[in-house]
Amino acid sequence: MSAIATLDTPGPGGPYAEVIGDPIAHSKSPLIHNHWLVATGIAGSYRACHVCAEDLGVYLERRAADPDWRGCNVTLPHKLAVLDHVPDPGGVRASIGAANTIARAGDGSLFATNTDAGGFFAPLADANLEGMPVVVVGAGGAARAVLFALSKSEVGPVTILNRNVLKASALLAAFGLKGQALPLGSRLPAAALVVNASSLGMTGQPPLDIDLSPLPDDAIVYDCVYAPLVTKLLAQADARDLVTIDGLDMLIGQAALAFECFFGVTPPADDELLRAKLIA
Repeated sequence: MSAIATLDTPGPGGPYAEVIGDPIAHSKSPLIHNHWLVATGIAGSYRACHVCAEDLGVYLERRAADPDWRGCNVTLPHKLAVLDHVPDPGGVRASIGAANTIARAGDGSLFATNTDAGGFFAPLADANLEGMPVVVVGAGGAARAVLFALSKSEVGPVTILNRNVLKASALLAAFGLKGQALPLGSRLPAAALVVNASSLGMTGQPPLDIDLSPLPDDAIVYDCVYAPLVTKLLAQADARDLVTIDGLDMLIGQAALAFECFFGVTPPADDELLRAKLIA
């Protein structure tokens, strides 16, 4: 990954996009997008930019004035705050509740959107989840994107496991989902899909301890965590020969949608080559 840009770093010349956050050095987005820029033959670039919360408005004002800037991906802690600075024509604030992408419309104006929901659902596109019970672990920003996608997919009852049960119950109501909220650590129902949308199991975080024995043999276990790639949850699922989906699928899926917003081209579906670079 190239050196981290700062608020005052000028554009590199030619069309470019960025990922912003605080911290930002851990982001894999530059590797992904620059891989696709080379593959598509676009003479552009993508970099990480460290932006503090107090500088967010200034950052967006300066970048909006740069005709070469195509937009940015947004990570913590700015996913909600950017909606105070950029138009929200798709109603992201009212639906998912956070934006992870800022891009330019055809007239050059900026708009906010969220590609996390589409990125999450892409690996599940061929799964028949209509009317099927689902479990989601977590009630934060990633969980909101997951629940938004599930609300559009006609799944069956959704159980949210979270430390704050009231917060989880409010999310079910907000997305119009039938189901229940239970404390973290509760016994799983016999679900067709289990999604870890929390940070549990991530490097530096406590593990996610769940007993998967109540799941049927055809259940899918999906962990949004990608560091480490094989989490304790996925290892347990593998031991039972359950279908597993790791966090790189969602990461690449949401990035592909953002890349199209920035550069107007659908990136190639060379996921295995890209995955090899991401885990190297």
